[in-house]
This record gives sequence, structure tokens and C-alpha cells, in this order.
Amino acid sequence: MQEQHLFEYAVIRVVPRVEREEFVNVGVILFCPSKRFLECVFELNAPRLRAFSESIDLDEISAYLNALKLICEGKKEGGTIAVLPPASRFRWLTATRSTVVQSSKVHPGLCQDPDLSLSKLFDHLVK
Repeated sequence: MQEQHLFEYAVIRVVPRVEREEFVNVGVILFCPSKRFLECVFELNAPRLRAFSESIDLDEISAYLNALKLICEGKKEGGTIAVLPPASRFRWLTATRSTVVQSSKVHPGLCQDPDLSLSKLFDHLVK
């Protein structure tokens, strides 16, 4: 039997009108410390987002999501947060916020392959 690795994940949500507390799942962040894995994957579904808010700025949302990706990847273009250790970056990315781009609560799991788990979670929770 292959070794199981503990991971944590959160769903990335777009909340077009924060005061209404309605959201659309657009991505997933997954952190697996034993595999040194921190990645996020996302996809904007424009028609679905526009159903919540016709005036939503998809370019702005895309820029925010790309910034999250840079932070996950530890790229210097991601700013000062991106140079922190992976665990600190994950905690920062999943901290509670009252903004248009938010994350769900963090959930645990076990996996053999974090990349495969990220893909499955994305298919199940976003697609």
C-alpha cells in the first residue's frame, strides 16, 4: 500500500456582492507539507458570475486570482507574502476575509498524490 499524506484544502470563492453573501466556487488551494506541495487551480465561469452580478469586473477578479497563483508558487512577483514559507503562505491565502475573492474554511484529507487530489477536488467542487 502506498503512503498516505495529510493535506489541507480550501475552495476559492468569488462573492460578487459581499453584502448578499452569495458566492460562486471558482477554484481550489491545496497544501500538502510532506510533499512540499502548495498549488491552486481556478477557472472563471463568466456567465455564472454575471448571473450574480451583471457589473462584475472579470478582469479584476482574474488579476486577484492570478496573484493567488503567484503566491502559491512562491514567485517574487507575488510580493512579500510569496517569499514566506509554504505553510505561512497557505494560512495567509485561506485567512477569513470580507472581500470579493474569499476562501472557504480549511478542510483536511489524505492522499497519495496531491496533484491528483487537487484535480479531483476542482472537478467535484468547481466544475
